Amino acid sequence: MQPFSRLMATAGTLLGACALTMSLNAQADTRLTYKSASAGTAYYQMGVELSEAIKAGTEGEMTLTLEESQGSVQNVMEVMARQGNYVFTAPPGLVSKARDGSGPFEKRQNPRFQEIRGLFPIPSLTMHFVVASDQDVLALDDLAGKHLLIGQGSFGAREAQRYLELFGLIDSVEVDGADVGSAPDALKNGQIDGFATAGSFPAPNVIETAASHEVGLVSMSEDQIEQTGATPQLIPAGTYAGIDEDVLTTSLPVVAYTTTAMDDDTAYTLTKTFWERREAMAESSPWWQSISPDMLENFEGKLHPGALRYYDEAGVDVPESLR
Repeated sequence: MQPFSRLMATAGTLLGACALTMSLNAQADTRLTYKSASAGTAYYQMGVELSEAIKAGTEGEMTLTLEESQGSVQNVMEVMARQGNYVFTAPPGLVSKARDGSGPFEKRQNPRFQEIRGLFPIPSLTMHFVVASDQDVLALDDLAGKHLLIGQGSFGAREAQRYLELFGLIDSVEVDGADVGSAPDALKNGQIDGFATAGSFPAPNVIETAASHEVGLVSMSEDQIEQTGATPQLIPAGTYAGIDEDVLTTSLPVVAYTTTAMDDDTAYTLTKTFWERREAMAESSPWWQSISPDMLENFEGKLHPGALRYYDEAGVDVPESLR
């Protein structure tokens, strides 16, 4: 028989090995929560695709669980109560307002907003002005005399209204506040001359319209874009049927964020897997084609140290303000 002390030592070794195995298994099954938008939207579908990509890219060792959201403000607000691996999407400007305690966060200030850190960009909200026309590209002034459906309450509706006022077109354009979802059919039936919409490109409602009707897109000048104060966005020629010229428009950058509660290794693996799977995602969903490391220039605040480690390893030029 083995001495009692040796038996206890052996048992201790086995327990230690079991504990190590359990720890490794726990690390190998990293769970994250991803909150972006409501079901049925393009951004929720992006979440589905991202979840599948992360699972495939980590061979199931990292899982992204989607949660519905009512919008970016809610996503940021939940930072106050969320712990651990919380990932959410929001425009960089909104996150800056949370840190500053301004805008929708003026009466809901919280020190945890200072812990928000960037991971990677996702497709931007891109403005489209779609007009029934035999021209590929039109100027903003060509909207004069048109019946334009812009919807109401959405980012696209607010931006369209703002641009019409900014460039002196508000009195020469008939503005329709009907649901933008009805726009493709309304344009085909001749009820409207065009519509404004914002979404990641190629936008499904613009694809549908361009596939069945001769349309053109409004392309803005660099000076006009500078006047809007928005981020420039190029929609490449051929993105939509019949549009064989590049279109210069504006966009609202959107970023995937987390907080300092996420450990560095998890943030590193998530960011690395996103970029390694981006091309595969783009093959099935073209909106991922618009993503590039250059979009880090649109970030505000700091990157998560784990994400920064990946970008440095990959040789990405990271603005000093994000470090």
